[in-house]
Amino acid sequence: MYLTFYGLRENPFNVTSDPSFLYLSHTHQEAIDHLLYGINQRKGFVEITGEIGSGKTTVCRALLNQLDHKTKTSLIFNSNLPENQLLEAILEDFGILPERRSKVLFFRALNHYLLEQLSAGNNTVLIIDEAQNLRSSALETIRMLSNLETEKEKLLQIVLVGQPELRDKLNSPNLLQLRQRISVRFHVNALAKEEVQKYIYHRLLIAGDELKIKFTPSAIDEIYHYSKGIPRMINIACDKILLFGFTQGIRLIENDVVIKSIEEVEGQFNFSTVNKR
Repeated sequence: MYLTFYGLRENPFNVTSDPSFLYLSHTHQEAIDHLLYGINQRKGFVEITGEIGSGKTTVCRALLNQLDHKTKTSLIFNSNLPENQLLEAILEDFGILPERRSKVLFFRALNHYLLEQLSAGNNTVLIIDEAQNLRSSALETIRMLSNLETEKEKLLQIVLVGQPELRDKLNSPNLLQLRQRISVRFHVNALAKEEVQKYIYHRLLIAGDELKIKFTPSAIDEIYHYSKGIPRMINIACDKILLFGFTQGIRLIENDVVIKSIEEVEGQFNFSTVNKR
């Protein structure tokens, strides 16, 4: 709606996990570094956690773009599946078609595939997003997948990505064996206050802005105060801010515009306070 007014090619503040818009803050770069280390060194299990909207899924998609053709991947988004359906989804993502639908054959087919990949000099990675939703039985099945190994290295690198509840779940006594196998852990923190402005202008630049849209320092402070540095909340606020700026015909975003936009996001908007263009 406001793209033409601002001269943008695309929406800079979509809440979808588009890696082309990824702003490599310190915490996001560290997350990618931990992932690459765990995968390339064949550490077996990697755990990545972060609050809702902190950019975990975007980091995973950016990771896929950094892996070479010698790394085969399966990315599972539906973590609510029962264990057999989860196994079937993993195999399907790797392009494996077992003879029949049974747990034993699933494991046999996957083991055969992994050995083939190892012989070809390839690495194989399974990434499960929203892993905090995995049932205990599914987590136990995932642990059993880590048993697929040679005497020297793991055949399958498993990345569990989830909200902080994932850590709580893995701390349960019945998942002790799984927890002990996780050798790489990292928590994705929110953006620091000084990173919020860089994040906003980075996304505007990717979307085609030619430095025509400006945010005052107090406007940036208000966005940080509202979002607590969580990228998804910054996107939600800034999308509404640009829409509000469009309706007012302004490209300089000041503090009052941010406050009114956030009020609308939170359902507290007072239309009588708006000065009509």
